[in-house]
Amino acid sequence: MAAKRRWSDLSERSRRLIILGVVFEGTLKIAALVDIKRRPADQIRGSKWAWATVVVLVNSVGGAPLAYFLLGRRRT
Repeated sequence: MAAKRRWSDLSERSRRLIILGVVFEGTLKIAALVDIKRRPADQIRGSKWAWATVVVLVNSVGGAPLAYFLLGRRRT
């Protein structure tokens, strides 16, 4: 069984990449949630609650917020 790696065991480059990924996903999630809150329900495909739940709960390295921006919004 392999030993668990600790934060201190990671290289500086690996730590920076992890932090960058967390910031990227967090920023996308916040932007998607703000857009869901501000956009009228008739401009969103599906339920606002369903999209908000997916954006918050699905940990997908930005995939859920990007899916909302690409597929969930109606073009006016």
